[in-house]
Amino acid sequence: MTQPLIKLENLSRTYITEGGVQVQALKRINLEINRGEFVAIMGQSGSGKSTLMNILGCLDKPTGGSYFFMDRNISSYSQDELAALRREAFGFIFQSYNLLNNENAINNVQIPAIYKAVPNKQRYARAKDLLDSLGLGDRLDHRPMELSGGQQQRVSIARAMMNGASVILADEPTGALDSNSGQEVLALLKKLSEEGKTVILITHDKQIASYANRIISIKDGEIVGDEDRNASKQEVQDSNHEPIQSDSHKLVILSSIKEAYRMAISSLRSNLFRTILTLLGIVIGVSSVVTLMAVGEGAQQNIIRVMEQLGTNVLTLRPERLPNSRRNMPSTLTVSDAQRISNEVPNVIAAIPQKQLGNATVRFGGLDTNTTVVATTENMPTVNSWSLSQGIFFSDTDGEELAPIAVLGSEVRSDLFPSGMDPIGQFILVNNVPFQIIGLLNEKGAQGWNNPDDAIYIPYQTGVFRLFGQQFADEIRILVEDADVIEQTQENILEFVRYIHSANDVRINQNTAMLESASEATATITILLGAVAAISLIVGGIGVMNIMLVSVTERTREIGIRMATGARQFDILMQFLTESVVVSIIGGVLGVIIGIGLALLISSFQIPIFFSNEPMLYAFFCSVSIGIIFGFTPARKASKLDPVVALSND
Repeated sequence: MTQPLIKLENLSRTYITEGGVQVQALKRINLEINRGEFVAIMGQSGSGKSTLMNILGCLDKPTGGSYFFMDRNISSYSQDELAALRREAFGFIFQSYNLLNNENAINNVQIPAIYKAVPNKQRYARAKDLLDSLGLGDRLDHRPMELSGGQQQRVSIARAMMNGASVILADEPTGALDSNSGQEVLALLKKLSEEGKTVILITHDKQIASYANRIISIKDGEIVGDEDRNASKQEVQDSNHEPIQSDSHKLVILSSIKEAYRMAISSLRSNLFRTILTLLGIVIGVSSVVTLMAVGEGAQQNIIRVMEQLGTNVLTLRPERLPNSRRNMPSTLTVSDAQRISNEVPNVIAAIPQKQLGNATVRFGGLDTNTTVVATTENMPTVNSWSLSQGIFFSDTDGEELAPIAVLGSEVRSDLFPSGMDPIGQFILVNNVPFQIIGLLNEKGAQGWNNPDDAIYIPYQTGVFRLFGQQFADEIRILVEDADVIEQTQENILEFVRYIHSANDVRINQNTAMLESASEATATITILLGAVAAISLIVGGIGVMNIMLVSVTERTREIGIRMATGARQFDILMQFLTESVVVSIIGGVLGVIIGIGLALLISSFQIPIFFSNEPMLYAFFCSVSIGIIFGFTPARKASKLDPVVALSND
């Protein structure tokens, strides 16, 4: 005897309701279906016929008994093994068509072949041939809403035949159709049976069941009748539409990922507003990281530039602080102190007194600017390692003669002489006191509140008598010859000045150490800014997860359709995870671009910024990681859905 295609032995299916009540949908079913049979399973609503169809089509699993398909007991198959069997052997035709609304007809037909990893050209050609044979060759690009009910059902039939399924399961296929369309569908099923397909028709209508060669009646979960209406049964070979072959198993995962990307883009495009909302959190997070890190690193780079300007062998002598206060004592530093330090302390090349006047008004012609005036001595370019671009620097003799002369920093020059006029020899007013310009300094390049380029330099004695009215210096800057013994030189200077002052009224700072401390503090602030921005990234990730969870809920029926056509749990997982990652990648790219734009905008307010690749890459890969981490839970939830439950979702 020929081995039956399908064999059920004492098969049962029991459901447990939310209230804990057991409902036995099928009771010890024994059934054999041979290859090539056209079988109608007939029964009223609640009889168990749909449950039986779901088990026959591997959408559901029995709770008892055995199910043999081609002599293989599949009762204990895993979900992925059942998906493989659905993909290879079964084709479903549903009462409500179950087409994907955002895909056109030919894409709907191709779905089973996608999960079989069939190459694009091959599956497209197969789908087109099937639709042509069903009279839909001119409807390939039409979406389900643009097709009539009969046309949608024919698309569903083409999809069922796509992988060359040996078993066609039709669940009330004419229930939503008019009589003419219903007759066409039944004729198609009859033709498929004649071509060798095993057709299993689920219906409650005796007239529809009469199209089958065998009618199995079911009531209250039990088979109550089995009428064989074909006395001369014969084995029929499936001669039409041989199953198409997929690529090797090694390419299945790659194909699944590629198709997941295509479906992700399609889904994101069809739900544009939801996509924008999902992107928003990621964009804000990434742009915040890029902008704040650029500002923080800009501050660090500015400090590094200042360190380079001051040099590693420069000391600064300042008044001591008042007890229990951050304020300084009144200064007692003089030009004479600077001269004696330079002449009498070993390892000192030069020492210069400096006195500053902040926010001085400087005018030339119809232009004016607020800047800093620094009174100093002739060794300032030497101590500060600063050269002139034009003209000369003043001498100590100029100071002794109270000469009203000045040397300009590069920013002051740009403010007062924007037209390119030669400033040398011109007169400017500094707080309404005329000074003649004799030199121009090269650009130092520092920014911020203590920018040396934004200053005017005048002889010390001239400043004391013409602008300040007070002779004591704010500080004395000291250039050390051998930086290796700078610590000892620092102690010698401090001891020397306190000796000649007969008081502990001064303190000394090593500029490098001070600026390194400032740099460390700035780095800490930068890290904190980055951490704050990273929190916004996490918040964006939570938004991604929430919206993806909503997406899973909204698309439950789509998940069921894909599972019914052969999608494995991995395929569903990859589809939704890919959507999350694609959103995160797009959000990451947009965030980096917007972050750069915001940082450039901030820089227009004279705030130093610095771009480096690391923060941008960090922000981008964090956004991608967030897409994976926060997208995994919704994706896993989608992949774990029961096909039967998903298909029944409205």
